[in-house]
Amino acid sequence: MRERDIETYLRKRVKASGGIAYKWTSPGNAGVPDRIVILPFNRVHFVELKAPGLKPTPLQLAQHRELAARGCSVWVIDSKEGVDAFLQEART
Repeated sequence: MRERDIETYLRKRVKASGGIAYKWTSPGNAGVPDRIVILPFNRVHFVELKAPGLKPTPLQLAQHRELAARGCSVWVIDSKEGVDAFLQEART
C-alpha cells in the first residue's frame, strides 16, 4: 500500500465523519505534517502520513515536537487501520 492510498482513505473517512482534511504546505517550513484534520466540535489535529512501516524523518519529528509543545495533537499514521484508530480516538 502506498502513502497516497492511506491519504485518500483518510480524506474519505474524515469527510464521512463530518470533518475536513486540508492538505498542508508551509513554504519555508519543510517537514510540516501532511494534513490538518478538522473534526466537528473544534477538534483540530495534524496528521503525518507514511507508507506502511516507514517513520518520520528527523526534520518531520522536529516539526511535530514544535506543534506538540504548543498543545497541538500530532498523529503519524501508516495504515488504513491507523486512520480508523485515529478517528475513533479523535472523536472522543
